[in-house]
Amino acid sequence: MPDLKDFPDVTQLAIPFFVVAILIELFVIRYLKGRGDYETRDTTTSLLMGVGNVASGLLLGFVAFGVLMWAWQYRITDLGTSWAVIALCFVVDDLRYYWYHRIAHRCRWVWAEHVIHHSSQHYNLSTALRQSWTGTFTGMFILRIPLALLGFHPLLLLFVGGLNLVYQFWIHTETIGRMWRPIEWIFNTPSHHRVHHATNPRYLDSNYAGTLIIWDRMFGTFVPEQDEDMPRYGIVKNIGTFNPIRVAFHEWIDMFRDAARPGLTFRQRLGYLFAPPGWSHDGSRKGSEALKADYVARNPGAAGTPGLPGSEPLDGRQPVAPAE
Repeated sequence: MPDLKDFPDVTQLAIPFFVVAILIELFVIRYLKGRGDYETRDTTTSLLMGVGNVASGLLLGFVAFGVLMWAWQYRITDLGTSWAVIALCFVVDDLRYYWYHRIAHRCRWVWAEHVIHHSSQHYNLSTALRQSWTGTFTGMFILRIPLALLGFHPLLLLFVGGLNLVYQFWIHTETIGRMWRPIEWIFNTPSHHRVHHATNPRYLDSNYAGTLIIWDRMFGTFVPEQDEDMPRYGIVKNIGTFNPIRVAFHEWIDMFRDAARPGLTFRQRLGYLFAPPGWSHDGSRKGSEALKADYVARNPGAAGTPGLPGSEPLDGRQPVAPAE
């Protein structure tokens, strides 16, 4: 049975693999004509965002870990660290990740930190390293408290969480097409995750999985990649900058600026902070449901196809779903 002290920081150990994999993908794209693209400024920004994420983790990681250790005192039991418990912990934490990820796209407060990961208009392995500097401030680490109370030690939770993040690295690529059908059915793959990063209307708010795509299939958020509608990447309103400071904080600034507008009610201010991205008090912005409906109105033949609703009028109604 593994000892808690034997659990390494797998994301740190994986850094050499990340570097080698990026170089291999770049070689495949440039010299073997593989699908995909790299842009020097974009890649540099992604790498700097990754370095900043590591630094923020070193500076602020004690906050989340401290909260989990506090919760551990009140655990129902101690499940230990057998291989079966590690496997179970990985699956349960992957479900936790699904719900964190879904919330991150449907609550602007959490989207403010997660949008960083979606801000690149390119999709390659360097994009996987474009991570937030402000994740601790959202407070979403509380989603792991129930797992600690159930008997999964915080160190074990950090270990399996690291494994999950390392798994997600390789699916950020266009050079790998669809895989063997059983793998595509159970696991998150490059094809499924390309959909998640796409701004095409049909793909908005879908495929939140970390490792297991079965959660999206179970909870109705799965959309398959369509050959006739290849993913376009970025966010609905791209920020147009490679400045890592602006990338890291632009949505926080915009969110607080919206909430501080004069003449709003308290409820409207809360809406700008916690409603889905795309929400506005006067209906002047569009969320993903409106974007999907607009697309169907312009392309009625697409109505009812994966990721899209049936025919709806293009009437400018304001939905409450996220725009990114």
